[in-house]
Amino acid sequence: MNAASAPTAAAEPRDAAGRPPVRAATPADAEGITRMRSAYVLSAPFTEDWVRQCTDELAPRLTPEGAARAFVVDAPDGTMAACALGLIHPVLPAPAYPRGRAARVQIVATQPEFRRRGYARAVLSALLDHLGDVEDVTLFELHTSPEAAPLYRELGFSGSPALMWMTRHRERAGAVAGAQPDSTWMPPQ
Repeated sequence: MNAASAPTAAAEPRDAAGRPPVRAATPADAEGITRMRSAYVLSAPFTEDWVRQCTDELAPRLTPEGAARAFVVDAPDGTMAACALGLIHPVLPAPAYPRGRAARVQIVATQPEFRRRGYARAVLSALLDHLGDVEDVTLFELHTSPEAAPLYRELGFSGSPALMWMTRHRERAGAVAGAQPDSTWMPPQ
């Protein structure tokens, strides 16, 4: 990056403590969050039909009565620069999470032109603080790439080499029997 294109602290909005300005997402942000997920999290982008379907599903979940919470940093042009989305769900309690409330961090994404500015850390920190302090969540779960793992470790997450992520998809009518989606990884047998 040359000096002409390097971001400067004076050019970026910050709050009084020097952090990026983070706000809680509303149902109106559902499409932006869905598009961020499609572009920067999934292995293949959504079609417009899937963007619409996911937006319609997410919007009511982002209400106070819903089970989704998200935080965003807005870009100067009004689009979303970064977002973090968590989905709250019940689990059986255990000594480490006695309340039986868990949250899965579903999305943490930053548009490429806004990376390396602390936006992902800011939205994820706001999400985790809100889920713990307001929603009484005591168990936080996520799946990550090796590139993002250091940020999650810095925020208190730990991994387990004993755990393996596996998926099973229910076959839809008309699907080829036994076929797995191209994006599903299966461990060697």
